[in-house]
Amino acid sequence: MDLSKISKHDIFNLISKDWMLITAGDSAKFNTMTASWGGFGYIWNRPVAFIFIRESRYTHELTESGDKVTLSFFSEDYRNALKICGSQSGRDTDKVKNAGLTPKFLDNGAVTFAEAHTTVNCRKLFASSMEESQFNDKEIFNQFYIKSPGGLHTMYVVEILDVI
Repeated sequence: MDLSKISKHDIFNLISKDWMLITAGDSAKFNTMTASWGGFGYIWNRPVAFIFIRESRYTHELTESGDKVTLSFFSEDYRNALKICGSQSGRDTDKVKNAGLTPKFLDNGAVTFAEAHTTVNCRKLFASSMEESQFNDKEIFNQFYIKSPGGLHTMYVVEILDVI
């Protein structure tokens, strides 16, 4: 077998460049938001994803109150839909309808979208709110929190149940 080296950054493109929708809640009440920060890993003998949601987001409220989370990935054709989901609040408007997306309810009640090419169905395991004192590199705090509205992020560790 011939081995060819690829850039280590290629494995991160799914989240950082292609973006994703983080969706929390269930068929009765859900919200989604565009995200480009996060990662995949393995902890507590489980495959997991790490996601980050600002405290001001409606999706944060639903993630805090429940344990169903999906990470949905889309082709470039849906970039405008993801921009809508990242710029409108589900508290104020039906951004899913505005984005032209079709909710799809999974067997466990979690929500994804018919247009997604890949969905990672997850269950919340752990949450930790970031605090200024936790940043060793104060430039990161200054760049992403002092200059940006929306408050600090909460980091969630979510168990990967299925990849659809």
